[in-house]
Amino acid sequence: MATWILNGNVWNESEGKLSLKHIRLEGSMIETVIDAGSGLPELEGHESIDAAGKLVSAGFIDMHVHLREPGFEYKEDIASGTQSAAKGGFTTIACMPNTRPVIDTPETIRYILDKTAEVGIVKVLPYAAITKNELGRELTDFAALKEAGAIGFTDDGVGVQNAQMMKNAMAMAQSLGMPVIAHCEDDSLVEGAAVTEGKFAKENGLKGIPNESEAIHVGRDILLAEATGVHYHVCHVSTEQSVRLIRLAKQIGIKVTAEVCPHHLILSDEDIPSMDANWKMNPPLRTPRDVQAVIEGLEDGTLDIVVTDHAPHSAEEKARGMQLAPFGITGFETAFPLLYTKFVATGKWTLGFLLKRMTQDPARVFGLAEGKLEAGAPADLTIVDLEREQEVDPSTFLSKGKNTPFTGWKLQGWPVTTIVNGKVVWSE
Repeated sequence: MATWILNGNVWNESEGKLSLKHIRLEGSMIETVIDAGSGLPELEGHESIDAAGKLVSAGFIDMHVHLREPGFEYKEDIASGTQSAAKGGFTTIACMPNTRPVIDTPETIRYILDKTAEVGIVKVLPYAAITKNELGRELTDFAALKEAGAIGFTDDGVGVQNAQMMKNAMAMAQSLGMPVIAHCEDDSLVEGAAVTEGKFAKENGLKGIPNESEAIHVGRDILLAEATGVHYHVCHVSTEQSVRLIRLAKQIGIKVTAEVCPHHLILSDEDIPSMDANWKMNPPLRTPRDVQAVIEGLEDGTLDIVVTDHAPHSAEEKARGMQLAPFGITGFETAFPLLYTKFVATGKWTLGFLLKRMTQDPARVFGLAEGKLEAGAPADLTIVDLEREQEVDPSTFLSKGKNTPFTGWKLQGWPVTTIVNGKVVWSE
């Protein structure tokens, strides 16, 4: 049965404002989008959703998430992770391979895809590891992993330390028309550190993670990407030096794209209130200067997309404190309200800019059919109440992970309905 979404506010790119639209979904596709000014369409034999007063957007796309399955299901699994994603308005997500076992064989790729078909409620695109077990010693079988359904190669969670290994990986990926997605971190500079080299580290007598630990790999990999011609994508950019290098690479025509997380756009190390490990993430919160640099990088297109790096952990793990707890925070259910409240509601960005960085741009960077709200596009849609204001309450998260530094923040712009392949998968 076809579905009409009625009286939705849809961002009109050419006019730079919201327009009132009716949207007809037929099966898994958007069949038509019409102006609402011409009255209600014929509704007999159709289901309908009243979106009056709400934003209707193409479904959000998150190209960097941790679903923790297989192996760490106590932190998250495909069922809980996709429910959390849907609640955050995400309709397509790409999961990282640092699970146990690592997603480094065709069998584990197929496991992710089969499990998603069984229990997942949003689209899940699996990345495969660059090296076996993410140990940096031996390349995985890229061709077989692509054939099984991998969308790119990354050792996320650890940087590939050996430059020759990375160059070989890039050459192989390029020959297959696949991207390499890099977690940029030089291990020799970060051992034993939990926070950035900055004010908080100094005040608390902690060893700091220096900016160059990230930027050294970014610079190295840009040169290797130039040599091999691969599509090179930089994960969770956090430093001013990385932004500068990526900007220069783009200016001279190297095929590099990059992403940034909400927490690196909003928080600095000077915001960390205590040794609470809910403020511990990798890359760490950087200095205010770095925050300004990544904001400018996203604004001028140096950084292409927003991702969450959704990284759930158990409460017991995070209770170990700043030095011993694992890195990472949950991201799905707060991402859009955080960015809307901080940047759109304050007039710094247009709504269209934020939507583009969370829909069209990830689709462009990774060659996806999703990310557009137009006739013929997949019927993946997010309905958002831009007026709704509420506090971040981790006890309401659908994710198993409650680890967030944003507890108690009052935010506006909350997703209320998520539609995947024409079906409502989550609604308030």
